[in-house]
Amino acid sequence: MVPAIVVLALRAWVAEPFTVSSDSMEPTIRTGSVVLLYKPGAGTDPIRNGSVVAFTNPVDGHTAIKRVIAGQGQSVAIRDAELYVDDVVVPEPFVDHSRIDATYFGPVEVPPGSVFVLGDNRGVSIDSRDFGAIPLTAVRGTLLTGQK
Repeated sequence: MVPAIVVLALRAWVAEPFTVSSDSMEPTIRTGSVVLLYKPGAGTDPIRNGSVVAFTNPVDGHTAIKRVIAGQGQSVAIRDAELYVDDVVVPEPFVDHSRIDATYFGPVEVPPGSVFVLGDNRGVSIDSRDFGAIPLTAVRGTLLTGQK
């Protein structure tokens, strides 16, 4: 009985497994992968640019997984498939730029208390380019991906 309570408590407040149901984060996270979602307040790293987060999607209310590109007050733009944060090119070795050549977006400024998220598979991802920055209160946790 006690081990079951401990496992349930850890899952509720520290970490829970999550099955990825979208290809928007490929190749970093493949569809069908089971990842561990570390929940806020569990002593994990703070959310910062490069973190992969799970959040409540404002479009359909389901859990989505994307990469944080920028935080409050920062500007985001995409020019010919290259990501710029505060007018500085951000290296993204996990993005296949040849598949999104001639893509342009922004610039937009991230509002207070929010983060701007993008999928690594930019050609298919529905992300902050579509629904805007997400409030930090919608973030359910961060994932360990081995990529920053």
